[in-house]
Amino acid sequence: MTMHGIHTIDTGFVRPRFDAAYLIVENGRGAFVDCGTNFAVPRMLDALRQADLAVDEVDWLILTHVHLDHAGGAGALMAQLPRARLAVHPRGARHMIDPAQLWAGASAVYGEEVMERTYGRLQPVPPERVVEAPDNHVIDLAGRPLRCLDTPGHAKHHLCIHDARSRRCFSGDTFGLSYREFDTAKGPFVIPTTSPVQFDPDALHASLRRLVALQPEAIYLTHFGAVDQVEKLADDLHRRIDAMVALARAAGAQPDRQARLMEALTELYAEHAAAHGWSGNRAMLRDLLGTDIELNAQGLLVWLDRQARH
Repeated sequence: MTMHGIHTIDTGFVRPRFDAAYLIVENGRGAFVDCGTNFAVPRMLDALRQADLAVDEVDWLILTHVHLDHAGGAGALMAQLPRARLAVHPRGARHMIDPAQLWAGASAVYGEEVMERTYGRLQPVPPERVVEAPDNHVIDLAGRPLRCLDTPGHAKHHLCIHDARSRRCFSGDTFGLSYREFDTAKGPFVIPTTSPVQFDPDALHASLRRLVALQPEAIYLTHFGAVDQVEKLADDLHRRIDAMVALARAAGAQPDRQARLMEALTELYAEHAAAHGWSGNRAMLRDLLGTDIELNAQGLLVWLDRQARH
């Protein structure tokens, strides 16, 4: 169901209902928020058709941040949108203009073949089409103001978008992960996402407080979809950030700390999901959260090592 001209697009990354992008429509003009990978471009264009918009009626692609599950298809999508401009955090702009460093960094971890298969080759965006969006930058979508908020914690180049017209926010990864498979009678279940390499718990706490202060009626997450109960979920996220940091400190410098921390995070999320009324078992939890648990462990340990150096 579409509310306030906001369309949810499943980008098809990893599995159904894992990775979302959004299309905001106002007075016959459109803005995308995030875009998934290169392989999501046909889905993005199909969303336009379903909304009765032509490609030249899209004015903006707004990126919450430049991680590839959010922005990997930006260059390919922009090539299909003749009048659109791309708005991105000032720290992320250069990576959209020249994605070579993004590609090299990820390829060093995953390998070229996996990168090609998972994301597709990254395409640059012409610099004249890239708009840097610092804190409180307002994007005008046919008279509908979309305010960009500098919201670090998950990444230093992270924006959230506040749509005052609908009293909604688009949170990228700042407001955590909430997969619909964990929904119960108590509502959505949410966990933080740390992700290597820029996790900062203090900054993430501050960003969450900033979002809650806007009193949004709902928040649109990339992973996945819209959630309400914003204050409750924010409280859950604050507690879980602190619990995850405590587990990382406990793992310390032990040689098998990555495996230990992943197991501890699995137990933490299983305990919290059960308290939320979720009836799944450990195997189901690992199937749904396995990649996120691994990334969270990596992000926490990178942060821990950074703390030790200072």
